[in-house]
Amino acid sequence: MPTDCLSYQESGYFSTLITDYLNEKPELKALYHRFPNLENFKLQLEEKGNSFIGNDNFKREVLISVLEKQYESIAISKETKQNIQNLINPKTFSITTGHQLNLFTGPLYFLYKIVSTINLCKELKNEFSEHNFIPIYWMATEDHDFDEINYFNFKHKKISWNRESFGPVGRLSTDGIEDVFAFFESEIGLGNNAESLKNLFKKAYLEHNTLADATRFLANELFSSEGLVIIDADDADLKKSFIPYIKNELIHQTAFAKVNETTPLLESYSVQVNPREINLFYIEDHLRERIVFENGSYAVLNTKLTFSEEEILKEVENHPEKFSPNVLLRPLYQEVILPNLCYIGGGGELAYWLELKSFFESQNVTFPILLLRNSVLLATEKQAAKADKLQLTWRDLFLNQQELFNQKTKLLSEFTIDFSTQKEVLKKQFEELHKIAEATDKSFLGAVKAQETKQIKGLENLEKRLLKAEKRVHQEHLNRIISLQNELFPNQSLQERKVNFTEFYVEYGEELIEKLLKGLKPLEMEFEVVVL
Repeated sequence: MPTDCLSYQESGYFSTLITDYLNEKPELKALYHRFPNLENFKLQLEEKGNSFIGNDNFKREVLISVLEKQYESIAISKETKQNIQNLINPKTFSITTGHQLNLFTGPLYFLYKIVSTINLCKELKNEFSEHNFIPIYWMATEDHDFDEINYFNFKHKKISWNRESFGPVGRLSTDGIEDVFAFFESEIGLGNNAESLKNLFKKAYLEHNTLADATRFLANELFSSEGLVIIDADDADLKKSFIPYIKNELIHQTAFAKVNETTPLLESYSVQVNPREINLFYIEDHLRERIVFENGSYAVLNTKLTFSEEEILKEVENHPEKFSPNVLLRPLYQEVILPNLCYIGGGGELAYWLELKSFFESQNVTFPILLLRNSVLLATEKQAAKADKLQLTWRDLFLNQQELFNQKTKLLSEFTIDFSTQKEVLKKQFEELHKIAEATDKSFLGAVKAQETKQIKGLENLEKRLLKAEKRVHQEHLNRIISLQNELFPNQSLQERKVNFTEFYVEYGEELIEKLLKGLKPLEMEFEVVVL
Protein backbone atom coordinates (compact mmCIF):
# COMPACT_ATOMS: atom_id res chain seq x y z
CA MET A 1 0.00 0.00 0.00
CA PRO A 2 1.14 3.62 -0.41
CA THR A 3 3.32 4.72 2.49
CA ASP A 4 3.65 8.44 1.86
CA CYS A 5 2.11 11.08 4.11
CA LEU A 6 1.27 14.73 3.71
CA SER A 7 0.87 17.73 5.95
CA TYR A 8 -2.38 19.61 6.40
CA GLN A 9 -0.84 22.47 4.43
CA GLU A 10 -0.13 20.17 1.46
CA SER A 11 -3.57 18.58 1.47
CA GLY A 12 -5.25 21.58 -0.13
CA TYR A 13 -8.27 21.37 2.18
CA PHE A 14 -7.44 24.09 4.71
CA SER A 15 -7.86 27.86 4.61
CA THR A 16 -4.94 30.25 4.23
CA LEU A 17 -5.48 31.38 7.83
CA ILE A 18 -5.07 27.85 9.18
CA THR A 19 -2.07 27.00 6.99
CA ASP A 20 -0.40 30.25 8.05
CA TYR A 21 -1.09 29.36 11.68
CA LEU A 22 0.41 25.90 11.22
CA ASN A 23 3.43 27.48 9.55
CA GLU A 24 3.76 29.84 12.55
CA LYS A 25 3.67 32.88 10.30
CA PRO A 26 5.05 35.81 12.35
CA GLU A 27 2.12 38.07 11.44
CA LEU A 28 -0.26 35.76 13.34
CA LYS A 29 1.72 35.33 16.56
CA ALA A 30 -0.15 38.13 18.29
CA LEU A 31 -3.37 36.12 17.90
CA TYR A 32 -2.41 33.08 19.96
CA HIS A 33 -0.66 32.43 23.23
CA ARG A 34 1.47 29.35 22.64
CA PHE A 35 1.90 27.04 19.65
CA PRO A 36 1.10 23.35 20.33
CA ASN A 37 4.33 21.56 21.15
CA LEU A 38 5.51 19.73 24.27
CA GLU A 39 7.82 22.52 25.42
CA ASN A 40 4.95 25.01 25.35
CA PHE A 41 2.64 22.63 27.20
CA LYS A 42 5.07 22.74 30.11
CA LEU A 43 4.73 26.52 30.24
CA GLN A 44 0.95 26.28 29.86
CA LEU A 45 0.77 23.86 32.79
CA GLU A 46 2.55 26.33 35.04
CA GLU A 47 0.44 29.30 34.00
CA LYS A 48 -2.94 27.56 34.15
CA GLY A 49 -2.03 25.94 37.44
CA ASN A 50 -1.40 29.36 38.95
CA SER A 51 -4.49 31.01 37.46
CA PHE A 52 -7.12 28.29 37.99
CA ILE A 53 -7.49 28.86 41.70
CA GLY A 54 -10.81 29.12 43.50
CA ASN A 55 -11.54 29.52 47.19
CA ASP A 56 -10.67 26.19 48.82
CA ASN A 57 -10.71 24.46 45.42
CA PHE A 58 -14.29 25.64 44.96
CA LYS A 59 -14.27 25.53 41.14
CA ARG A 60 -13.01 21.96 41.06
CA GLU A 61 -15.54 20.83 43.68
CA VAL A 62 -18.43 22.36 41.72
CA LEU A 63 -17.18 20.77 38.51
CA ILE A 64 -17.01 17.32 40.10
CA SER A 65 -20.44 17.71 41.68
CA VAL A 66 -22.04 18.71 38.36
CA LEU A 67 -20.37 15.88 36.45
CA GLU A 68 -21.40 13.27 39.01
CA LYS A 69 -24.99 14.51 38.77
CA GLN A 70 -24.91 14.39 34.97
CA TYR A 71 -23.58 10.83 34.96
CA GLU A 72 -26.14 9.50 37.47
CA SER A 73 -28.37 7.81 34.89
CA ILE A 74 -25.70 6.00 32.84
CA ALA A 75 -23.12 3.33 33.58
CA ILE A 76 -19.74 4.91 34.10
CA SER A 77 -16.42 3.19 33.44
CA LYS A 78 -13.76 3.04 36.13
CA GLU A 79 -11.51 5.14 33.87
CA THR A 80 -14.05 7.95 33.52
CA LYS A 81 -14.97 7.77 37.22
CA GLN A 82 -11.30 8.06 38.17
CA ASN A 83 -10.81 11.01 35.83
CA ILE A 84 -13.75 12.85 37.40
CA GLN A 85 -12.38 12.20 40.88
CA ASN A 86 -8.92 13.33 39.79
CA LEU A 87 -10.30 16.77 38.96
CA ILE A 88 -10.04 17.71 42.65
CA ASN A 89 -6.26 17.45 42.37
CA PRO A 90 -4.53 20.79 41.54
CA LYS A 91 -2.19 18.81 39.30
CA THR A 92 -5.08 17.63 37.10
CA PHE A 93 -5.81 19.49 33.87
CA SER A 94 -8.14 19.04 30.96
CA ILE A 95 -7.79 18.87 27.19
CA THR A 96 -11.10 19.85 25.63
CA THR A 97 -12.89 19.46 22.34
CA GLY A 98 -16.41 20.59 21.59
CA HIS A 99 -19.01 19.50 19.10
CA GLN A 100 -22.64 19.91 18.20
CA LEU A 101 -25.19 17.26 19.16
CA ASN A 102 -25.31 15.79 15.67
CA LEU A 103 -27.70 12.91 15.19
CA PHE A 104 -25.79 9.64 15.72
CA THR A 105 -22.51 11.64 15.78
CA GLY A 106 -22.99 13.22 12.31
CA PRO A 107 -19.83 13.32 10.14
CA LEU A 108 -16.79 11.16 10.89
CA TYR A 109 -14.76 14.02 12.29
CA PHE A 110 -16.79 13.81 15.52
CA LEU A 111 -14.73 10.69 16.27
CA TYR A 112 -11.48 12.34 15.19
CA LYS A 113 -11.97 15.28 17.55
CA ILE A 114 -12.45 13.00 20.53
CA VAL A 115 -9.65 10.58 19.61
CA SER A 116 -7.30 13.56 19.13
CA THR A 117 -8.21 14.73 22.63
CA ILE A 118 -7.74 11.30 24.19
CA ASN A 119 -4.41 10.70 22.46
CA LEU A 120 -3.04 14.12 23.38
CA CYS A 121 -3.83 13.38 27.04
CA LYS A 122 -1.85 10.13 26.76
CA GLU A 123 1.10 11.89 25.16
CA LEU A 124 1.12 14.60 27.82
CA LYS A 125 0.93 12.00 30.60
CA ASN A 126 4.00 10.28 29.16
CA GLU A 127 5.87 13.59 29.13
CA PHE A 128 4.61 15.07 32.42
CA SER A 129 3.91 12.01 34.55
CA GLU A 130 3.36 13.96 37.79
CA HIS A 131 0.19 15.51 36.30
CA ASN A 132 -3.16 14.07 35.26
CA PHE A 133 -4.75 14.93 31.93
CA ILE A 134 -8.48 14.50 31.38
CA PRO A 135 -10.04 14.31 27.88
CA ILE A 136 -13.26 16.35 27.85
CA TYR A 137 -16.02 16.46 25.26
CA TRP A 138 -17.96 19.71 25.65
CA MET A 139 -21.46 19.12 24.29
CA ALA A 140 -22.83 22.17 22.48
CA THR A 141 -26.18 21.79 24.21
CA GLU A 142 -27.05 25.49 24.09
CA ASP A 143 -26.89 25.76 20.30
CA HIS A 144 -30.16 26.27 18.45
CA ASP A 145 -29.28 25.40 14.83
CA PHE A 146 -31.25 22.16 14.71
CA ASP A 147 -31.14 21.97 10.90
CA GLU A 148 -27.36 21.59 11.09
CA ILE A 149 -27.51 18.52 13.34
CA ASN A 150 -30.78 16.65 12.61
CA TYR A 151 -29.37 14.15 10.11
CA PHE A 152 -26.55 11.80 9.20
CA ASN A 153 -25.56 10.11 5.95
CA PHE A 154 -25.54 6.35 5.51
CA LYS A 155 -24.40 4.92 2.17
CA HIS A 156 -25.42 7.97 0.16
CA LYS A 157 -28.78 8.28 1.92
CA LYS A 158 -29.64 11.15 4.22
CA ILE A 159 -31.33 9.96 7.41
CA SER A 160 -33.16 12.93 8.93
CA TRP A 161 -35.10 13.68 12.08
CA ASN A 162 -37.78 16.07 10.88
CA ARG A 163 -39.45 18.05 13.62
CA GLU A 164 -39.73 21.60 14.89
CA SER A 165 -37.16 22.84 17.37
CA PHE A 166 -37.08 25.97 19.49
CA GLY A 167 -34.63 26.87 22.19
CA PRO A 168 -31.37 25.10 23.10
CA VAL A 169 -31.08 21.76 21.29
CA GLY A 170 -29.76 19.92 24.36
CA ARG A 171 -33.15 20.31 26.04
CA LEU A 172 -35.02 19.04 22.97
CA SER A 173 -37.25 16.04 23.63
CA THR A 174 -36.45 12.84 21.74
CA ASP A 175 -40.15 12.19 21.17
CA GLY A 176 -40.81 11.17 17.58
CA ILE A 177 -37.35 9.81 16.82
CA GLU A 178 -38.78 6.30 16.47
CA ASP A 179 -39.38 6.91 12.78
CA VAL A 180 -35.70 7.70 12.28
CA PHE A 181 -34.75 4.46 13.98
CA ALA A 182 -37.21 2.47 11.85
CA PHE A 183 -35.68 3.84 8.64
CA PHE A 184 -32.11 3.28 9.86
CA GLU A 185 -32.98 -0.26 10.89
CA SER A 186 -34.35 -0.99 7.43
CA GLU A 187 -31.19 0.32 5.74
CA ILE A 188 -28.36 -1.10 7.81
CA GLY A 189 -28.76 -4.78 6.98
CA LEU A 190 -27.76 -7.87 8.94
CA GLY A 191 -24.80 -9.02 11.01
CA ASN A 192 -23.39 -8.61 14.51
CA ASN A 193 -22.04 -5.11 13.90
CA ALA A 194 -25.35 -4.01 12.40
CA GLU A 195 -27.13 -5.32 15.51
CA SER A 196 -24.68 -3.45 17.75
CA LEU A 197 -25.38 -0.20 15.89
CA LYS A 198 -29.14 -0.68 16.07
CA ASN A 199 -28.93 -1.34 19.81
CA LEU A 200 -26.67 1.68 20.28
CA PHE A 201 -29.12 3.96 18.46
CA LYS A 202 -32.10 2.51 20.30
CA LYS A 203 -30.55 2.84 23.76
CA ALA A 204 -29.24 6.34 23.10
CA TYR A 205 -32.28 7.93 21.51
CA LEU A 206 -35.28 5.81 22.45
CA GLU A 207 -34.34 5.34 26.09
CA HIS A 208 -33.35 8.94 26.90
CA ASN A 209 -35.65 11.92 27.13
CA THR A 210 -33.49 14.74 25.76
CA LEU A 211 -30.96 15.14 22.99
CA ALA A 212 -28.27 16.02 25.54
CA ASP A 213 -28.87 12.82 27.51
CA ALA A 214 -28.92 10.76 24.31
CA THR A 215 -25.65 12.26 23.05
CA ARG A 216 -23.95 11.78 26.41
CA PHE A 217 -24.94 8.11 26.43
CA LEU A 218 -23.74 7.64 22.84
CA ALA A 219 -20.33 9.27 23.34
CA ASN A 220 -19.91 7.42 26.64
CA GLU A 221 -20.60 4.06 24.97
CA LEU A 222 -18.02 4.76 22.28
CA PHE A 223 -15.23 6.16 24.48
CA SER A 224 -15.80 5.50 28.18
CA SER A 225 -13.05 2.86 28.24
CA GLU A 226 -10.62 5.69 27.38
CA GLY A 227 -11.79 7.79 30.32
CA LEU A 228 -13.61 10.42 28.27
CA VAL A 229 -15.49 12.94 30.42
CA ILE A 230 -18.57 14.51 28.83
CA ILE A 231 -19.84 17.84 30.09
CA ASP A 232 -23.10 19.71 29.58
CA ALA A 233 -22.35 23.31 30.53
CA ASP A 234 -26.05 24.27 30.38
CA ASP A 235 -26.08 24.13 34.16
CA ALA A 236 -26.97 26.68 36.84
CA ASP A 237 -24.15 25.67 39.22
CA LEU A 238 -21.49 25.97 36.51
CA LYS A 239 -22.84 29.31 35.37
CA LYS A 240 -22.61 30.74 38.87
CA SER A 241 -18.84 30.85 38.32
CA PHE A 242 -19.46 32.79 35.14
CA ILE A 243 -21.75 35.44 36.69
CA PRO A 244 -19.07 38.20 36.86
CA TYR A 245 -18.29 37.72 33.16
CA ILE A 246 -21.98 37.76 32.19
CA LYS A 247 -22.41 41.04 34.06
CA ASN A 248 -19.32 42.49 32.41
CA GLU A 249 -20.67 41.57 28.99
CA LEU A 250 -24.02 43.18 29.70
CA ILE A 251 -22.67 46.43 31.15
CA HIS A 252 -19.30 46.98 29.47
CA GLN A 253 -19.59 44.93 26.25
CA THR A 254 -15.86 44.26 26.32
CA ALA A 255 -15.94 41.38 23.83
CA PHE A 256 -17.30 43.70 21.13
CA ALA A 257 -14.52 46.22 21.67
CA LYS A 258 -11.65 43.75 21.98
CA VAL A 259 -12.59 41.50 19.06
CA ASN A 260 -13.03 44.55 16.84
CA GLU A 261 -9.53 45.66 17.86
CA THR A 262 -8.25 42.30 16.61
CA THR A 263 -10.07 42.40 13.28
CA PRO A 264 -7.40 44.52 11.48
CA LEU A 265 -4.85 41.78 12.17
CA LEU A 266 -7.06 39.43 10.15
CA GLU A 267 -7.93 41.79 7.31
CA SER A 268 -6.13 39.62 4.74
CA TYR A 269 -8.26 36.62 5.77
CA SER A 270 -11.98 35.99 5.91
CA VAL A 271 -13.09 36.93 9.43
CA GLN A 272 -14.87 33.93 10.90
CA VAL A 273 -17.31 35.56 13.33
CA ASN A 274 -18.28 39.17 13.85
CA PRO A 275 -18.98 40.21 17.46
CA ARG A 276 -22.26 41.70 18.58
CA GLU A 277 -22.59 44.48 21.14
CA ILE A 278 -23.92 41.86 23.58
CA ASN A 279 -22.83 38.28 22.93
CA LEU A 280 -25.45 36.59 25.08
CA PHE A 281 -28.71 34.78 24.51
CA TYR A 282 -31.61 34.47 26.92
CA ILE A 283 -32.72 30.85 27.08
CA GLU A 284 -35.56 28.75 28.43
CA ASP A 285 -36.72 25.30 27.38
CA HIS A 286 -38.29 26.56 24.15
CA LEU A 287 -36.59 29.91 23.81
CA ARG A 288 -33.15 31.10 22.73
CA GLU A 289 -33.07 34.73 21.64
CA ARG A 290 -30.45 37.47 21.61
CA ILE A 291 -30.22 40.08 24.34
CA VAL A 292 -29.93 43.65 23.03
CA PHE A 293 -29.58 47.04 24.69
CA GLU A 294 -32.09 49.50 23.25
CA ASN A 295 -33.49 52.81 24.49
CA GLY A 296 -31.85 52.51 27.89
CA SER A 297 -33.09 48.99 28.68
CA TYR A 298 -32.27 45.37 27.92
CA ALA A 299 -34.64 43.44 25.66
CA VAL A 300 -34.90 39.83 24.51
CA LEU A 301 -35.54 39.84 20.77
CA ASN A 302 -38.83 38.42 19.48
CA THR A 303 -40.34 38.45 22.99
CA LYS A 304 -41.95 41.01 25.29
CA LEU A 305 -39.19 40.58 27.89
CA THR A 306 -37.42 43.79 28.93
CA PHE A 307 -35.17 44.61 31.90
CA SER A 308 -33.66 47.66 33.45
CA GLU A 309 -29.96 47.39 34.32
CA GLU A 310 -30.81 46.63 37.96
CA GLU A 311 -33.40 44.02 36.93
CA ILE A 312 -31.16 42.18 34.49
CA LEU A 313 -28.26 42.05 36.96
CA LYS A 314 -30.64 40.62 39.54
CA GLU A 315 -31.82 38.07 36.95
CA VAL A 316 -28.20 37.05 36.38
CA GLU A 317 -27.68 36.53 40.11
CA ASN A 318 -30.87 34.52 40.56
CA HIS A 319 -30.95 32.62 37.24
CA PRO A 320 -27.52 32.47 35.58
CA GLU A 321 -28.72 29.39 33.67
CA LYS A 322 -30.94 31.70 31.58
CA PHE A 323 -27.92 33.47 30.08
CA SER A 324 -26.22 31.62 27.26
CA PRO A 325 -22.92 32.72 25.72
CA ASN A 326 -22.77 32.87 21.94
CA VAL A 327 -19.97 31.46 19.80
CA LEU A 328 -17.51 34.22 20.83
CA LEU A 329 -18.28 34.18 24.55
CA ARG A 330 -18.55 30.40 24.95
CA PRO A 331 -14.75 29.88 24.78
CA LEU A 332 -14.31 32.21 27.77
CA TYR A 333 -16.99 30.30 29.70
CA GLN A 334 -15.17 27.05 28.98
CA GLU A 335 -11.83 28.33 30.19
CA VAL A 336 -13.34 29.87 33.33
CA ILE A 337 -14.95 26.65 34.56
CA LEU A 338 -12.36 24.08 33.40
CA PRO A 339 -8.68 23.62 34.36
CA ASN A 340 -8.05 23.52 30.63
CA LEU A 341 -4.73 23.63 28.77
CA CYS A 342 -5.72 23.18 25.15
CA TYR A 343 -8.71 23.39 22.86
CA ILE A 344 -8.81 20.94 19.95
CA GLY A 345 -11.02 21.96 17.04
CA GLY A 346 -11.45 22.09 13.30
CA GLY A 347 -10.19 24.85 11.07
CA GLY A 348 -13.39 26.89 11.33
CA GLU A 349 -13.31 26.75 15.13
CA LEU A 350 -9.67 27.75 15.40
CA ALA A 351 -10.38 30.68 13.09
CA TYR A 352 -12.78 32.27 15.56
CA TRP A 353 -10.60 31.38 18.57
CA LEU A 354 -7.85 33.42 16.89
CA GLU A 355 -10.08 36.48 17.26
CA LEU A 356 -10.24 36.16 21.05
CA LYS A 357 -6.79 36.46 22.63
CA SER A 358 -6.98 40.16 23.52
CA PHE A 359 -10.47 39.62 24.94
CA PHE A 360 -9.16 36.84 27.20
CA GLU A 361 -6.35 39.10 28.36
CA SER A 362 -8.85 41.82 29.26
CA GLN A 363 -10.68 39.28 31.45
CA ASN A 364 -7.46 37.93 33.07
CA VAL A 365 -8.22 34.41 31.85
CA THR A 366 -5.40 32.24 30.47
CA PHE A 367 -5.75 31.73 26.72
CA PRO A 368 -5.48 28.01 25.85
CA ILE A 369 -3.18 26.37 23.35
CA LEU A 370 -5.05 25.86 20.08
CA LEU A 371 -4.57 22.55 18.27
CA LEU A 372 -6.03 21.55 14.93
CA ARG A 373 -7.83 18.23 15.33
CA ASN A 374 -6.59 15.20 13.44
CA SER A 375 -7.94 14.84 9.92
CA VAL A 376 -8.20 11.31 8.61
CA LEU A 377 -8.77 9.44 5.39
CA LEU A 378 -10.15 5.95 6.03
CA ALA A 379 -9.29 3.38 3.36
CA THR A 380 -9.93 -0.33 3.15
CA GLU A 381 -7.11 -2.78 2.44
CA LYS A 382 -8.75 -3.40 -0.93
CA GLN A 383 -8.62 0.32 -1.76
CA ALA A 384 -4.99 0.55 -0.64
CA ALA A 385 -4.11 -2.43 -2.84
CA LYS A 386 -5.94 -0.82 -5.75
CA ALA A 387 -3.94 2.38 -5.24
CA ASP A 388 -0.74 0.33 -5.36
CA LYS A 389 -1.80 -1.43 -8.53
CA LEU A 390 -2.61 1.91 -10.16
CA GLN A 391 0.76 3.29 -8.98
CA LEU A 392 -0.91 6.00 -6.94
CA THR A 393 0.41 7.66 -3.81
CA TRP A 394 -1.95 9.08 -1.15
CA ARG A 395 -0.63 12.48 -2.20
CA ASP A 396 -1.87 11.79 -5.73
CA LEU A 397 -5.35 11.02 -4.47
CA PHE A 398 -5.59 14.35 -2.64
CA LEU A 399 -5.08 16.25 -5.91
CA ASN A 400 -7.85 18.17 -7.61
CA GLN A 401 -9.55 15.65 -9.88
CA GLN A 402 -8.71 17.43 -13.14
CA GLU A 403 -5.11 17.85 -12.06
CA LEU A 404 -4.91 14.16 -11.14
CA PHE A 405 -6.44 13.25 -14.52
CA ASN A 406 -3.88 15.35 -16.41
CA GLN A 407 -0.86 14.22 -14.39
CA LYS A 408 -1.63 10.53 -14.78
CA THR A 409 -2.36 10.90 -18.49
CA LYS A 410 1.08 12.42 -19.00
CA LEU A 411 2.72 9.61 -17.02
CA LEU A 412 0.86 6.90 -18.94
CA SER A 413 1.67 8.38 -22.33
CA GLU A 414 4.52 6.83 -24.37
CA PHE A 415 5.76 10.29 -25.29
CA THR A 416 6.06 13.64 -23.56
CA ILE A 417 2.89 15.73 -23.51
CA ASP A 418 4.71 18.86 -22.51
CA PHE A 419 5.82 21.42 -25.03
CA SER A 420 7.69 23.57 -22.52
CA THR A 421 11.00 22.92 -24.29
CA GLN A 422 9.55 23.87 -27.66
CA LYS A 423 8.04 27.02 -26.18
CA GLU A 424 11.39 28.03 -24.70
CA VAL A 425 13.11 27.49 -28.08
CA LEU A 426 10.43 29.60 -29.75
CA LYS A 427 10.82 32.40 -27.21
CA LYS A 428 14.59 32.50 -27.79
CA GLN A 429 14.06 32.72 -31.55
CA PHE A 430 11.70 35.61 -31.06
CA GLU A 431 14.21 37.37 -28.80
CA GLU A 432 16.38 37.80 -31.89
CA LEU A 433 13.44 39.14 -33.87
CA HIS A 434 12.66 41.61 -31.06
CA LYS A 435 16.23 42.94 -31.25
CA ILE A 436 16.01 43.32 -35.04
CA ALA A 437 12.66 45.12 -34.77
CA GLU A 438 13.95 47.54 -32.13
CA ALA A 439 17.09 48.29 -34.18
CA THR A 440 15.27 48.87 -37.47
CA ASP A 441 11.59 49.75 -37.38
CA LYS A 442 9.92 49.90 -33.95
CA SER A 443 6.48 49.77 -35.61
CA PHE A 444 7.50 46.25 -36.60
CA LEU A 445 7.78 45.31 -32.90
CA GLY A 446 4.01 44.95 -32.40
CA ALA A 447 3.76 42.54 -35.32
CA VAL A 448 6.60 40.45 -33.89
CA LYS A 449 4.93 40.28 -30.46
CA ALA A 450 1.59 39.33 -32.00
CA GLN A 451 3.24 36.54 -34.01
CA GLU A 452 5.03 35.25 -30.90
CA THR A 453 1.77 35.16 -28.94
CA LYS A 454 0.04 33.37 -31.82
CA GLN A 455 2.69 30.69 -32.12
CA ILE A 456 2.91 30.10 -28.35
CA LYS A 457 -0.86 29.82 -28.27
CA GLY A 458 -0.68 27.36 -31.15
CA LEU A 459 1.72 25.13 -29.23
CA GLU A 460 -0.53 25.27 -26.15
CA ASN A 461 -3.53 24.24 -28.25
CA LEU A 462 -1.58 21.35 -29.75
CA GLU A 463 -0.56 20.31 -26.24
CA LYS A 464 -4.20 20.32 -25.11
CA ARG A 465 -5.32 18.33 -28.15
CA LEU A 466 -2.59 15.77 -27.63
CA LEU A 467 -3.49 15.46 -23.93
CA LYS A 468 -7.14 14.96 -24.86
CA ALA A 469 -6.22 12.31 -27.39
CA GLU A 470 -4.05 10.47 -24.86
CA LYS A 471 -6.89 10.55 -22.33
CA ARG A 472 -9.00 8.62 -24.80
CA VAL A 473 -6.19 6.09 -25.33
CA HIS A 474 -5.83 5.48 -21.57
CA GLN A 475 -9.50 5.98 -20.67
CA GLU A 476 -9.97 2.62 -18.95
CA HIS A 477 -6.96 3.07 -16.66
CA LEU A 478 -7.88 6.67 -15.90
CA ASN A 479 -11.46 5.70 -15.08
CA ARG A 480 -10.16 3.26 -12.46
CA ILE A 481 -8.08 6.04 -10.91
CA ILE A 482 -11.00 8.47 -10.79
CA SER A 483 -13.32 5.76 -9.49
CA LEU A 484 -10.97 5.12 -6.56
CA GLN A 485 -10.66 8.83 -5.81
CA ASN A 486 -14.46 9.19 -5.85
CA GLU A 487 -14.76 6.32 -3.36
CA LEU A 488 -12.33 8.04 -0.97
CA PHE A 489 -13.47 11.62 -1.57
CA PRO A 490 -17.27 11.57 -1.95
CA ASN A 491 -18.50 14.47 -4.10
CA GLN A 492 -14.82 15.47 -4.40
CA SER A 493 -14.88 16.53 -0.75
CA LEU A 494 -13.22 15.22 2.38
CA GLN A 495 -14.68 11.90 3.48
CA GLU A 496 -14.67 13.03 7.11
CA ARG A 497 -17.14 15.84 6.32
CA LYS A 498 -19.67 13.64 4.52
CA VAL A 499 -19.64 10.08 5.85
CA ASN A 500 -21.00 8.79 9.17
CA PHE A 501 -19.01 6.29 11.24
CA THR A 502 -21.71 3.63 10.77
CA GLU A 503 -20.59 2.94 7.19
CA PHE A 504 -17.27 1.63 8.50
CA TYR A 505 -18.48 0.31 11.85
CA VAL A 506 -20.99 -2.02 10.20
CA GLU A 507 -18.05 -3.65 8.42
CA TYR A 508 -15.24 -3.39 10.99
CA GLY A 509 -16.93 -2.94 14.36
CA GLU A 510 -14.74 -1.90 17.31
CA GLU A 511 -11.64 -2.25 15.14
CA LEU A 512 -12.54 1.18 13.69
CA ILE A 513 -12.12 2.94 17.04
CA GLU A 514 -9.07 0.85 17.93
CA LYS A 515 -7.30 1.78 14.70
CA LEU A 516 -8.03 5.47 15.24
CA LEU A 517 -6.73 5.35 18.80
CA LYS A 518 -3.59 3.61 17.59
CA GLY A 519 -2.99 5.74 14.51
CA LEU A 520 -3.81 9.36 15.37
CA LYS A 521 -0.93 11.53 16.57
CA PRO A 522 -2.27 15.01 17.37
CA LEU A 523 1.01 16.90 17.64
CA GLU A 524 2.47 15.61 14.35
CA MET A 525 -0.04 17.69 12.35
CA GLU A 526 -0.21 15.36 9.36
CA PHE A 527 -3.23 14.18 7.46
CA GLU A 528 -3.55 10.60 8.67
CA VAL A 529 -4.44 7.74 6.34
CA VAL A 530 -5.84 4.82 8.34
CA VAL A 531 -6.15 1.53 6.49
CA LEU A 532 -8.80 -0.85 7.82
